[in-house]
Amino acid sequence: METAGTLTPEQTERLTRKGLRLAQFTVAYNVVEGTIAVTAGILAGLVSVIGFGIDSGIESIAAVLVGIRLAARLRHGHADERKERITLKLVAVTFFILAAYVTYEGIMSLIDGDAPESSPVSIGILVLSLIVMPFLAAMKKRVGTQLGDNLILADAAETRICVLLSISTLLGVGLYMLTGAAWLDPVAGFIIAAFAIHEGKEAWEGELVEDDDDD
Repeated sequence: METAGTLTPEQTERLTRKGLRLAQFTVAYNVVEGTIAVTAGILAGLVSVIGFGIDSGIESIAAVLVGIRLAARLRHGHADERKERITLKLVAVTFFILAAYVTYEGIMSLIDGDAPESSPVSIGILVLSLIVMPFLAAMKKRVGTQLGDNLILADAAETRICVLLSISTLLGVGLYMLTGAAWLDPVAGFIIAAFAIHEGKEAWEGELVEDDDDD
């Protein structure tokens, strides 16, 4: 595989434009996914699905940051690293807010004993995410590796987290629909909160790319 050090200017520009297109697709897809998930989650009273939808919004923010950086690189050949670090910390804060939200809602759901409704729409959007996101994450990682771009690799890591969130949320919602155990949904929400805290901490410290070193 070619790396950033061996790429020609033409190859670098081509990969950068590909990375920009991936970021643009991520924003568009996650806005639609998040809107559907939050709406379906609210209608059915599914805390984990609402949290999943909010996470889609957070991923959109990350993809916007990547897009801004790549667009600036294509225009000027460089990006403002200081502003990127500040914005990355703001993204980390949104993860902590997400974790606090789903934890609070999950605890209140357990205390009140509210039973969520079944939601085929939620199942559908989660299954679709499991189809789209692994492919998208792999493409981002390939581009990020070839360019030697840490921010693209971090974005790929966030997309992989979305896959894990899809699995945990789908298990919680699916098992509830099968067993009627209302406590499964808040527990799935707590799992999302744990992922969000971890991802937020990594974003705050600028260490999201470390997971890629082990691949």
